[in-house]
Amino acid sequence: MTGSVRRPLLFLDVDGPLIPFGAEPQHYPTYATALDLRKGDVHPLLTRINPEHGAKLAALPCEVVWATTWMHDANECIAPVIGLPKLAVVVWPEPSDVDDQDERAGLHWKTRALVEWAAGRSFVWVDDEITDTDRAWVAAHHSGHALLHRVDARHGLTDGDYAALDSWLRQPFASEEPGSSRG
Repeated sequence: MTGSVRRPLLFLDVDGPLIPFGAEPQHYPTYATALDLRKGDVHPLLTRINPEHGAKLAALPCEVVWATTWMHDANECIAPVIGLPKLAVVVWPEPSDVDDQDERAGLHWKTRALVEWAAGRSFVWVDDEITDTDRAWVAAHHSGHALLHRVDARHGLTDGDYAALDSWLRQPFASEEPGSSRG
C-alpha cells in the first residue's frame, strides 16, 4: 500500500503576479471587489487585483502558499478579494540574516527561504523577480522538482501563465508520495 500523494507547493508573490505595476496607471483595469470588502482605508493597488485569480489558483493541482512581503496581510487583504481561504505564509528571515554574498551574486533574497520551506517537496515559485541565478541555485540545492516561473509585472498573471503552471503541475513528477526521490 502506498502513502498519500503530496501535492506540490505553489509559492505566490503578490506585487507583480496579482497586482500588476510598471505600466502607466490608466492601462490597468480596476475591480470594485476590494472596495466592496474593505470599508475605510483601502490600499489603492488592491483594486487592480482581478478577482478571477482566486478561482484560477484554486483550480491548480497544488497547495498555494503566500510568498510575499505582504506576509499575513495577504490573508487579510488579498485572499478575501479573490475568494481564497486563508493560506499558509512563508515568514521571511530578518534582513540581517540574509547572506550579502548571495545578493552580490544575484541570488534573490527569497530563494534560500523557499527551498528551506519546501524541504524537498516539489514546488512552483511565481514571482516577477526570478532570475537564472535563482534557477541555477534551486537546481543545485533542492532535492525535489521545481519550476521558477517569472511573471511580467506589467501584466500580472495571464491565461498563458496559468496554462504553463497547470501543465507543469500535472506532470507525473510534480505530485509525490512521501519519501519518493527526485528521479
